[in-house]
Amino acid sequence: MSYAIKRGVSLYSYQDEFYTGKMNLEDCIRAAAEAGATGVEFLPEQMLNNFPELTGDFFKQWFEWMEKYNVEPVAYDAFLETKLYGNRMLTRSESVKLMKRDIALAGKLGCKVLRTLVSTPLEVVKDSLGFAEEHNVKIALEVHAPFTFGTPWFEERLDFIKESGTKWFGIMPDLGVFVKRMAPVMSDFYIRKGGTPEIIALINENYENGGDRKAFLEQVKQMKDATEMDKKYAELATHIVFTKPQILLDNIPYIMHVHGKFYEMDESLQEPSIPYKDILDALKQGGYNGYICSEYEGNRHIQDYMEVDSVTQVRRHQMMLQQLIG
Repeated sequence: MSYAIKRGVSLYSYQDEFYTGKMNLEDCIRAAAEAGATGVEFLPEQMLNNFPELTGDFFKQWFEWMEKYNVEPVAYDAFLETKLYGNRMLTRSESVKLMKRDIALAGKLGCKVLRTLVSTPLEVVKDSLGFAEEHNVKIALEVHAPFTFGTPWFEERLDFIKESGTKWFGIMPDLGVFVKRMAPVMSDFYIRKGGTPEIIALINENYENGGDRKAFLEQVKQMKDATEMDKKYAELATHIVFTKPQILLDNIPYIMHVHGKFYEMDESLQEPSIPYKDILDALKQGGYNGYICSEYEGNRHIQDYMEVDSVTQVRRHQMMLQQLIG
């Protein structure tokens, strides 16, 4: 059986090389295409010069790149900056104005999906749906750790989606809510910074066994030999999330896009912390027919001792996705 799941790359994956100047925007698009992706996702505030005042010349260049590398714009990752001012939160009307600005830009850049964050007030989304429909851009709520399916903020938004019947607001699962075991790159980083290997191993074991992570944090704090890095790692574990991948089946009708979060890919094309096969099996079983965009976030855990190679990591991730999609 063939599936309509498509493979893309979030250009955020190349943030290390982009920041250091080793790669420019075109380089990132080229790398995504060479990895086998057919779509690109991006953070405009991070990568687009003069954002949000984009010129006609930039739009022309953007679509020339899309044609040159045979990829399509998939998702526009927006940040609704409700704390734009130091002395107050944005008003509802100010927030809607920003949301509409991003929707319009997403449409002009050819994206059919706009990512919004948990911090975006639901009322702002509601007030923007008509504008989204006019511009043929769907608003997708990112389901991102430490929040996940079943939490109050998520259920409130899902209830609205179901009750309203809207086709212009949905969800974007980030696969970081399916972390089955702590990522080795995280463990290694904390050990290099002064963590105790034996205590780090206990924290990992407690997490993988589904133990009470907050209670275990208190235990670590009471260990006489625990270092500050041990305590910080135990606290980190309280913010990591494991949700059973089968939850995706219940939400397939509302999934507009998927963030393929990963922390590291080894030479055998395995991601050691996230159960990708179970996730892809659930998406295929449910008939998901959108994009999964590779999103590499292991770079921040290795920068202290080695050169980041996001290009290789993304290429391996795309190869794994290709195998699992079938």
